[in-house]
Amino acid sequence: MTEILKILERIGISPDEELLFEPISSHAACWEGFGDVETVSDYYEAIQCYIRTVALSFAEKGVKFSSLDGVMISPFAEIGKGTVIFPNVQIRHGVKIGENCVIGAGSVIENSTIGDGCVINATQIYNSVLDENVKIGPFCHVRPNTHLCAGVKIGDFVEVKNSTVGRDTHASHLTYIGDSDVGERVNFGCGTVTVNYDGKNKFRTVIGNDVFIGCNSNLVAPVTIADNGYTAAGSTITDDVPENALAVARARQVNKDGWVIKKKQRDAGK
Repeated sequence: MTEILKILERIGISPDEELLFEPISSHAACWEGFGDVETVSDYYEAIQCYIRTVALSFAEKGVKFSSLDGVMISPFAEIGKGTVIFPNVQIRHGVKIGENCVIGAGSVIENSTIGDGCVINATQIYNSVLDENVKIGPFCHVRPNTHLCAGVKIGDFVEVKNSTVGRDTHASHLTYIGDSDVGERVNFGCGTVTVNYDGKNKFRTVIGNDVFIGCNSNLVAPVTIADNGYTAAGSTITDDVPENALAVARARQVNKDGWVIKKKQRDAGK
């Protein structure tokens, strides 16, 4: 470990920096002409040896790795015993991960706290806090200033930004939650969007406990959905929804009987 640190110092990299996560091109000038590190191959060998040494130091403390391929961990991260890390994971500076978590392949975590028992699958998390037993992924983006409380489930293709999401709330797929205060046991239907930006300013959405948001709902902030409120699928909500109310904000369907037959007859007559 000491020798690797010396090599890193010679090529201009400090182990407490984010530089390990940057491409080789950003360090091209660092390794040229430095004794043992004279080629790109030498550079990569030094970096990979260092990364492996760091990973093995966590393994000795009870962290499990399915493979070390592509795994990059800051030596200053904190990772609890029993946590399993899969390939191609980056755990960057300022990260604290609890016990018995699963960090799935392709995940990136930076400056965030992850509680015990969380499952993170192919997700990027920045400057956020996840309480215990949160499940995320795949292909999610947790942006800065997000707090996901215990038992939250964030599914595929969901983005959360600058929001607090209460216990046992589910957003299972294709949802944007931005600048929002979300209560407990809320269900977001597929395609829900908190419309937080009017082209100039950002506004917040407030959602109470036990709320059901129908699929393809647009919640145009600033707006509040009170406890136990429902929104009908396909609604664009611009006014507050009272407690225990169902909000329907969409055009009414009209069925025109026989319209297709008449259309085909007109087309045939051309």
